[in-house]
Amino acid sequence: MTINKAVALRISRLLIKNNITPYRLAVNAGLQHSTLQNILDEKYTDIKMSTLYKIAKGFKMSVIDFLNDDLFNETNLNIE
Repeated sequence: MTINKAVALRISRLLIKNNITPYRLAVNAGLQHSTLQNILDEKYTDIKMSTLYKIAKGFKMSVIDFLNDDLFNETNLNIE
């Protein structure tokens, strides 16, 4: 799986777990809703660390906590 897909899946799972909408996350994170939607739709080839930081903060967690998921285990990722 690509890193972009792993990030999109992690966000989707956290949205469900925290019972919030993508729009609410975008507001909480200080991102444009279209930016978040493009990430969820896997339209970006590279996600900036600053964007990932904002998304984590939108969930009230650290980037370390956001990335602390089996989705980001290197055996699950296709890193080129």
